[in-house]
Amino acid sequence: MLLEFCRWLQYSAPLHAMRDSPIFFPIVATIHLMGLAIIGGAVLVVDLRLLGFGLRHQPAAVIAQDAERWLLRGLAVMIATGILLFMCFATKYYYLTFFWVKMAALFVVIVFTWSVHRRVAMGQDVDTRPLRSRLVAMTSLLLWTIVAIGGRYIGFP
Repeated sequence: MLLEFCRWLQYSAPLHAMRDSPIFFPIVATIHLMGLAIIGGAVLVVDLRLLGFGLRHQPAAVIAQDAERWLLRGLAVMIATGILLFMCFATKYYYLTFFWVKMAALFVVIVFTWSVHRRVAMGQDVDTRPLRSRLVAMTSLLLWTIVAIGGRYIGFP
């Protein structure tokens, strides 16, 4: 059933026109990567602070709160453009293991970011419980890296 939906989606008239356009896919892919850069910056600044690298004179909660806005913007850009990219080659992505790994990791990291990571980063005990903060930051970095690597290998299976 999902495969049939992917076929219908990919071969619909508007998507056929978008896929055949010499500029549509590269422009959307570029914007998608810009969203990744925004997410990367937001994640790195918070996770590096949780790991004890840089910005030690600012509370982690303030950094996390400021970075969260950028994370949400980057995520909105990536999801919107990711849907368009998926729609252009839905049946190809259906069969790619890296696509499903990326989607699973993306789901897990979104849940992790807005539950465990947010609670630790916005908490008052970041500096008093450094092991916990570091573990959360390393988990966050690992999950976001899996999302990025999965995305990279989708384009070049």
